Amino acid sequence: METTAATIWPPKESLFGVNVSVTHYQEVVQTVVDSALRGEAGIATFLPVHGIVTAATDTQYREKINQFNIVAPDGQPVRWSLNFFHKANLTDRVYGPETMRRCCERAAETGVSIFLYGSTPDVLKQLSASLVEMFPALKIAGVESPPFRPLSGEENDEACNRINESGAGLVFIGLGCPRQEAFAFKNRNKIRGVQLCVGAAFDFHAGNKKTAPAIMQKYGMEWLFRLSQEPGRLWKRYLVTNSIFCWLFFVNFLKGGRRPATHGRVS
Repeated sequence: METTAATIWPPKESLFGVNVSVTHYQEVVQTVVDSALRGEAGIATFLPVHGIVTAATDTQYREKINQFNIVAPDGQPVRWSLNFFHKANLTDRVYGPETMRRCCERAAETGVSIFLYGSTPDVLKQLSASLVEMFPALKIAGVESPPFRPLSGEENDEACNRINESGAGLVFIGLGCPRQEAFAFKNRNKIRGVQLCVGAAFDFHAGNKKTAPAIMQKYGMEWLFRLSQEPGRLWKRYLVTNSIFCWLFFVNFLKGGRRPATHGRVS
């Protein structure tokens, strides 16, 4: 187990060199909200195939990801791989947008306030309204749309100060991979709340983008739905990263990467 003060984070297994948390929704939500209630910091991300491949093929990015407290299996192929190679017995993935929804629900129940960092002012406005509509008791301590460029050291520190001064226990970051993970990692010792890198969750909950049908999500075909929605932007990502993921799986299988251990995880 990895620990930060009183927090016990979910265990991890290596998947193509990327340390992925063997966990489920209930455990993630309870862990991050309890950590926020205690005033402890943490960093979490949710990696689908694209994120795993990025980390597996980029040494510097992987070194950062492997220091995150939670690296949840966001995509079904990631979950399947954990089950295949590590006998993880996971019955569902841990999808970033759904985790964000569940964390907000729990935060509303426990009085933990949240901060929304990323995207555009319009999306943040729509997102805030949508979250409050879903959870009227939810406290949104602040929202911020940063410039779409690297922040100077001074700008970064000022952003961290604003987040801390808001008193938010949960900080949702929607900057896209790998920018959001770089921000969270850089500020892991500056931001006092638990940072959760949730990517497209901002657009989904704001109603700016459609989520894939449940049946496509269940069988790992969400990428195909998203590709049909944004072919010009996503075709290269999915063509390249899906192929690399399959290759990494095949190579690891040939090397005899399967383990007999079982973690008995449930969703």
